[in-house]
Amino acid sequence: MSVVKLEGLVRRFDGNGRKLGYPTANINTATNLSDGVYFGFADLAKYRHHPALIFIGAPLTLGNSRRRVEAHLLDIDDVDYYDNNIQLEIHHFWRPNQKFESTGELIKAMQADEAAARQWFDKVL
Repeated sequence: MSVVKLEGLVRRFDGNGRKLGYPTANINTATNLSDGVYFGFADLAKYRHHPALIFIGAPLTLGNSRRRVEAHLLDIDDVDYYDNNIQLEIHHFWRPNQKFESTGELIKAMQADEAAARQWFDKVL
């Protein structure tokens, strides 16, 4: 896949990422990318070219049908970055979006996504 760049102002959505242990910087932006989980890099505040898991789609497991872009930057302080500009570079498609049977199943999948992302970043950095 070729690198896709997205950017926008960080917006407040539902706060579910933080509740699940994966706080995200969210943007409202249009993209033609398929719904799913991606690996890439983010520029946000003091963080430059920082490894990130990027979700595109609607969080179906949580009962939300509104499509969005959410970026979880690995190993950063969990503070609010609302109204800051974020730039994303999407490099690698990992898996399609799916609805899980429970939030517990979703958290397990997110943990597996993070482990896979860390392996991918270890190879490319």
